[in-house]
Amino acid sequence: MTISMKLPEGAADADRRRRLRRMKSLAGGLLLVAAVVYLLTLHDDGFLGYVNAGAEASMVGAIADWFAVTALFRHPLGLPIPHTALIPRRKDDFGKSLEDFVQENFLQEEIIRERLVAARPAERAGIWISDPANAAKVVAEGSSLLTIGLRRLRDEDVASLVSDVLLPRLVNEPISPIAGNLLSEVLRDDAHHGLVDLVLEEGHHWLIHNQATFSAVLGERAPWWAPDRLNEVVIDRIHLEAIRWVADIRADPDHRARKALDSLLEQLAEDLLTNPGTQERAERLKTRLLEHPQFLASGMAVFDALKQALLDALGEVDGPLRARAADELVAFGVRLGSDPALRETLDTWAADAAVFGVRRYGGELTAVITHTVARWDGREAASRIELQVGRDLQFIRINGTIVGGLVGVLIHAIAGAVS
Repeated sequence: MTISMKLPEGAADADRRRRLRRMKSLAGGLLLVAAVVYLLTLHDDGFLGYVNAGAEASMVGAIADWFAVTALFRHPLGLPIPHTALIPRRKDDFGKSLEDFVQENFLQEEIIRERLVAARPAERAGIWISDPANAAKVVAEGSSLLTIGLRRLRDEDVASLVSDVLLPRLVNEPISPIAGNLLSEVLRDDAHHGLVDLVLEEGHHWLIHNQATFSAVLGERAPWWAPDRLNEVVIDRIHLEAIRWVADIRADPDHRARKALDSLLEQLAEDLLTNPGTQERAERLKTRLLEHPQFLASGMAVFDALKQALLDALGEVDGPLRARAADELVAFGVRLGSDPALRETLDTWAADAAVFGVRRYGGELTAVITHTVARWDGREAASRIELQVGRDLQFIRINGTIVGGLVGVLIHAIAGAVS
C-alpha cells in the first residue's frame, strides 16, 4: 500500500507563491487587455482592422498557452479533459524517468572519474589539513566521534563477540604454522634479544633483593639429614653464583647461555613447522589456554584498561595524543602538497571507491527518487513543483500573447495583400 506524503512547505515558499501570483496576474491581464481591444475594434477596418486581428490572435495564443501550462498541474477549469493534470496523474512515471536519467547521465564510471580528476580531492585536502588550525579541528572532531563510539561500546557486547565468534575460530585455527613462522621471523631479526635482556635485568634485580625467598625455596628441598649450618652455607653459595651467572649473561651478548637459548628457540620454531608431536602439544596448549574461564576475564580486563586509557587521552584537549595526531596530519598535508605521486594514488583510490560504491549501490541510491516521488500526494506535488517553475512558465503565456498578436497582424496583412 502506498502512503501519500504531504510535502513540508519552507519559509521561501511564501515568497515564491507571491511572485507566482504576480506573474499569473500579469499574464491574465494581457489576455484581458487583448479581449477588450478585440471587442472595441470589432468590425473596424483600416488600421483598427490590423489592431483587431492582432488582438484576436493574442487571445488565441494566450488561451492556448494558458491551457498548455495549466494542463501540466491540473485539469483546466476542473474539466477532466484527456491528457491534462499530467504531473498529478503521471508523477510516478516522472519519478522513474528522473531515476533513469540520473543513473544514465550522472552515475557512470567515466563521468565520476572525470569529475574526481577535475576536483583534485587529494591536493585540496592536503592544502586544507596542512594548516595547523584545520588539522586541530579534524583531530577534535575525530576525538569526539571516537569517544562517543568507545563509550557506546559495551563490555558485554565485546565479551559476547569474543566468546561467541573469535574464540571458536581461534580454537579451530591451527596455531603451529603461525607460531612457527612468527618465531622464525623474530629469531631472524634478533627481535627477541630485547625481551631476553629485560628478563635478565629483572631476574638479576629479583635475586639481589629477594635472598630470603630464594633461600627459603631451596631450604625446603635441602636434605633433612644435613646440618642446618651446612645447608645455609650451600644455599648462600648457590645464591651468590646465581647472581654472578645472571650478571655474566646480561653483560655478554655472546654468552653461551644466550647461544643455547637461540638454538633452543630455533629448534622450537622448526618443530612447530615440521614436527607432528610438537604441533599436537602446541594445539593442546592453545585449546587449554583459550577455553580457560580466566582467559576471557583477563582479556576483558586488559581491554577495559586500554579503553579507559584511550578515553582519558582523547579527553585531554592539549594532551600529547591530540598534539601528536595534529602534527602528523599537518605533516601528511605538507607531503600531499609536495608529492604528486601520492596525490595521484589517493585520487585513484578515491575514484575506485566511488566507482565501487556506484556499481554496488547505485541502483539503490537512484531508487530513492522513485520511492520518494511515489509517496508524494499528487496534487500537493503538482502545487509544489508549480511553485518552483510556475513563474517561469507564465512567460510562455506572456510570449504566446505577444507573439500571437504579431502573427495575427502578419496574417491579416498577407490576407489583405492577396485579396
